Amino acid sequence: MPTQIAARPTDPVLAAEQAHLDRARDQLRRMREAADALDAARASDPLNAALLSHVLARRVASLRDDPHTTLFFGRIDVTTEVGEETFHIGRRHVSDGEGDPVVVDWRAPVSTAFYRASPTEPMGVHLRRRFGVDKGRLTAYEDERLDTAPAGPAVHSDILAAEIERPRSGPMRDIVSTIQPEQDAIVRSDLTTSICVQGAPGTGKTAVGLHRAAWLLYSFRAGLERAGVLVVGPNRAFLDHIGAVLPALGEVRVRHTTVDDLLDHGRVRATDSPAVATLKGDARLAPVLRRAVWSQVRRPQEALVVPRGVRRWRVPTHQVQEVLDELTTRGVRYSAARALLPQRLAHHVLVQMERAGESPDDRVQDAVARSAPVRAYVRDVWPALDPAGVLFSLLSDAEALAAAGEGHLSSEEQRLLLWRSPPRTRGSARWTRADMALLDEVADLLDRTPSLGHVVLDEAQDNSPMQLRAVGRRASTGSLTVLGDIAQGTTPWATESWDDAMRHLGRPEREQVVLDRGFRVPGLVIDFAARLLPSMAPGLGAPQSVRDDPGRLDVVRVDAPEVPAAVVRAVVEATVEPGSVGVIAADTQLPDLGEALTAAGVPHGRLDADHGDDEDRQVELVPASVAKGLEFDRVVVVEPAAIAGAEPDERTGLRRLYVVLTRAVSELTVVHADPLPGPLAG
Repeated sequence: MPTQIAARPTDPVLAAEQAHLDRARDQLRRMREAADALDAARASDPLNAALLSHVLARRVASLRDDPHTTLFFGRIDVTTEVGEETFHIGRRHVSDGEGDPVVVDWRAPVSTAFYRASPTEPMGVHLRRRFGVDKGRLTAYEDERLDTAPAGPAVHSDILAAEIERPRSGPMRDIVSTIQPEQDAIVRSDLTTSICVQGAPGTGKTAVGLHRAAWLLYSFRAGLERAGVLVVGPNRAFLDHIGAVLPALGEVRVRHTTVDDLLDHGRVRATDSPAVATLKGDARLAPVLRRAVWSQVRRPQEALVVPRGVRRWRVPTHQVQEVLDELTTRGVRYSAARALLPQRLAHHVLVQMERAGESPDDRVQDAVARSAPVRAYVRDVWPALDPAGVLFSLLSDAEALAAAGEGHLSSEEQRLLLWRSPPRTRGSARWTRADMALLDEVADLLDRTPSLGHVVLDEAQDNSPMQLRAVGRRASTGSLTVLGDIAQGTTPWATESWDDAMRHLGRPEREQVVLDRGFRVPGLVIDFAARLLPSMAPGLGAPQSVRDDPGRLDVVRVDAPEVPAAVVRAVVEATVEPGSVGVIAADTQLPDLGEALTAAGVPHGRLDADHGDDEDRQVELVPASVAKGLEFDRVVVVEPAAIAGAEPDERTGLRRLYVVLTRAVSELTVVHADPLPGPLAG
C-alpha cells in the first residue's frame, strides 16, 4: 500500500510541496503578465496586428490560474540520462525566468510514466507521489515506491479513489489527475490513428476523447492549429456539460458543435416519422443522391457554334460528348468539373483555328471560354446546381426519384420518401432534421467539404449512416476519435456494429478499444442497470464498477397520486449533502414535477436539448431524451416504465432507460407507481 500522510500543514514534506506550489503560481503569474505585455501594434501591418492580437489573447487566456485547483497533482522521481530528477506533473507547463520547468505538462512525454508506471514496469520511476487537495491547497500526499515494491499491478491509492468519487457540481471537469493506464494509452495515440472507443457508462470515454484532443494539440500543434480540431456531441446540454474541460487544460482553440448544427443547411420546419427518418438516414441514399446530381449532365443535342470575327467555329456533338464523358469520370466534384468544361470546349475551337492556319494563344482560349455562346452551351448541357434544388426535385418528382433510386430503393421506399403534398417552391419546402444530412451529402457532391485535422465524435452510436458520412468527410484527410456505447443507442437508426459505423465514417481500418471498468458509476447502480442488457444488447458484456464505495440504490413504489410528493422527498434528502442532483423523467412529466418542486420551495433548473442551464444549481430537472452524457452525484429517476414507453419500440425504450439509470455517480433513487419494466422487476 502507498504511504499516505493526511492533512498536517507542519509536516516538512507537505510544507515543502506547498512552497513549490506557491512558487509555481508566482511563475505562472509572471508568464501571464509577460504575455499580456506584448504589443501587437508592433506588427508590420494592420492585418498581422489583428492576427497577433488574437494569438496573444489566446495565450493570456491559456495562462489563467484557477485558485480552486492546484497547478500540479502528482510528482515522479526518475532516473534519466542526466541522473536523478524530480518532475511535478500538472495541467500545463510552468517555467521559471531561466526557462527551467517548475511544473511539467501532463501531456509531455516524461509524464507518461506518472500514469503507466507499475511495480512490474516501473519505467525508471523510483517514487510516485499523489497529492490531496482542498480549495487549491495541498492537504495530503501519498507515496508509492516502485523500485522496491514487489512485481505486480499498481497498488490501490486512497487519494486516487477519493478524487474519482468526490462529489461534483457544474460542468464536467478534467481527469488529468486520475487518468488510468488504459485511458492514457488512448489519449496518447498518434495523430494518424483513428480510434473507436466502446465505453460502458462511467468508464470516462468522453473525458478520454477530450483529453486526446488536448494531447494532440500539444504534440502536433503546428499542423492542427491550421487544420482545426472539432468536438461533435449529441445536443447543446451535453456540450455545455463538457465545454469547460479543454479550456481548463489551456486549450481554447477547439470548436464544439452538435451534429444538427454541423449540418445546418436550412431551417427545420417538419418532423419525419421514425420509418421515414430511418430511411433517409440509410447509406443507400448516398448513391441515389449521386445519381440525382450527375444525371443533370445532359447529352448534347446540337453542335457548339462559336462566331469569332467573320468565321464560325463548330464543335460537333460527338466531340462535346467525349469532353463530358472525360469530365464525369475523372473523380472531381460536379461544380469543379463544370468549371473545367468551358476551357475544354474552347480548346477544341483553338485546335480548329490552328488547323485553319491561325496562331491563337492562351488569351484567345480564355476569350472563347468566356464567350456568350460557350457560356450558354454550358448552362444547357451542364446546369449549375445547389443542394436544396437537387433534393427538392428528388422528393417532389416521382419519376426523378424512380430514376435515381433504381436498384437502390424499392417502390415502397420511394413512396415513403416522396412528399405527399409537394411544396410549390423550394422556399416553402418543409425540411426535416433527416433532410439536413441529405443536403450535406449533395453539397459535398457539388463542392468538396473542407477537412479538419481531427474530429472527436461522441455518442456516435446514435448517428444515422448519412450523419456518420457527413462527420467522416470533415476528417477525410485527418483522423477521428469515435466514442460511444452500443448499449446506449436510443435512436431508431442507432448502429448495431462499430464495423458498420466506422465504414460509414470512412475509417474501416481503425484501432478498436473497449473500456469496461466503471470509475464514475457505483456498483449497486451499474448492477441494477445492467439487468437490462440481455434484453436490449445481447452479447454485450456488463461493465464492472471499480469504485470503493458501492453507492446507494433505493427503489420506492408509491400510489400514482403520491409520485410528485415522493420525488420531492427524495430530492430534499439528496440535497442534504453537497453535490449535484438530477431529476430525470419522461419529457412529458417534467412540468408537473417542476411545479411540485417549486411548491415545496426547492430551487431547481431545467436542462433542455438546445441549451444547458446558464445558472449553476444543485438540482436540475432533466428530460430523459437529453440525459445522455450527463452525470450527477445523486439521481432521482421517475417512472422508468414511462421513460421506456416514450420510445417507438421496446428495445429503444430499454436503452433509453439504461442511459437514464447510469447517470448517478453516488446514489440512485427510483420512484414509481407503474410496474417496473420486466428486467428490473424484483
